[in-house]
Amino acid sequence: MTDLKLEVTYFEKSGPENLDKAMAIAKHFADELQVKDIILASTTGTTAKKALDLFDPDMYNVVVIAHSYYFVNSKVRQEFDEDLLKELQQKGLKIHLGTHSMSGIERGLRIKKEPWIFVDLVARLLRKQFSDGIKVCIEIASMAVDAGLIPDLDRDVICIGGSGRGADTVCLIKPAPTSEFDKLRVKAILCKPL
Repeated sequence: MTDLKLEVTYFEKSGPENLDKAMAIAKHFADELQVKDIILASTTGTTAKKALDLFDPDMYNVVVIAHSYYFVNSKVRQEFDEDLLKELQQKGLKIHLGTHSMSGIERGLRIKKEPWIFVDLVARLLRKQFSDGIKVCIEIASMAVDAGLIPDLDRDVICIGGSGRGADTVCLIKPAPTSEFDKLRVKAILCKPL
């Protein structure tokens, strides 16, 4: 890749009000940089439905990363409507419901007020020094690779994440599996909240 000169968008605040703009930025850069793998976080399906409006699954490998089953607690099976999951899969989106690469068993210990574990510190640093969305983009890139949903690790991916609900962050990433996390590279932050 030659030198890359990009215009970056910084949103005044984080949150779902930035979803439409963040998705448009992701589409613009996917086309401009010829990126075919799009990875996005979606908790309830709003961001996934928006992606379907912009990214034709016949032209893009669209991977949706959602919370694992019982992520909230043992009484909430899944936050993402099961019928919507099936509908999106039938329309060509790839869906992965799995343990967060920066969470897992450590999250269970942290919730019980046990001492912080290294991966929690990495996640917290990314959230505090950059944004929740940057942490999410990095995390979903490795989760999609671990799930076998990214066919070529030599290609860049565009990741779309946010802060709670809706997307407000887009990154260009060279993906890597969690077992080789040190090889993952954030090549460009295309938009994020201040």
